[in-house]
Amino acid sequence: MILILGGTGEARQLAETLTAREVRVVSSLAGRVARPRLPAGEVRVGGFGGPEGLARYLRENRIEAVVDATHPFAERIGANAAKAAELAETPLLRLARPGWRPGPGDVWHWADDLADAARRLPELGERVFLTSGRQGLPAFAHLDDLWFLIRCVDPPEPPLPRHHDLLLARGPYEVAAERALLGRVDVLVTKDSGGAQTSAKLTAARELGKPVLVVRRPPRPVTETAETVPEAVEWVLHR
Repeated sequence: MILILGGTGEARQLAETLTAREVRVVSSLAGRVARPRLPAGEVRVGGFGGPEGLARYLRENRIEAVVDATHPFAERIGANAAKAAELAETPLLRLARPGWRPGPGDVWHWADDLADAARRLPELGERVFLTSGRQGLPAFAHLDDLWFLIRCVDPPEPPLPRHHDLLLARGPYEVAAERALLGRVDVLVTKDSGGAQTSAKLTAARELGKPVLVVRRPPRPVTETAETVPEAVEWVLHR
């Protein structure tokens, strides 16, 4: 049996492809989204109890290999997966979509983390399209002089920026709609999530000449890595 960690689009594609090839798969979701898109095969929701708990799960369920297909910013589970795989002596693959890279016409500024983004933001504009996820909103809550258009999948919990509008939506998004939203703001804030599902906002920002504040990906443990689902499928089939 193969354990796939994460509810990303790549994780779902991998589960669907492997299940179609009659590979037994169990996908583990963190449970942070109220109505997640469920992948093919078996599904479990919730944590494991740290790396030791995950290692115990791997041994008890005779997991033959683990694919960490979590979000690029899911630091904790990435570290736990690497440690657990080492403890249980289970092969581990990191399925990581490539990050975004600026092209001609892009006006990008880079931040090391959300706190750094909050420090840099007042220099870039007073009206902000914030698309960095609901869990990171407290990093911007003290910026009382700015107005935020906040987009996330589920309703966020406080603290939130004092001046804001909330938009609940799930990707993929279209360039025309993103262009209309960006017309209301001075600057876009996003994490370097990569992939095509949410990249329309970057195209719209380029067309409008709007600056983009991009939060760099956090470091992840060094492990064998694939950038695409077909590469991950081949890795699993050769285990």
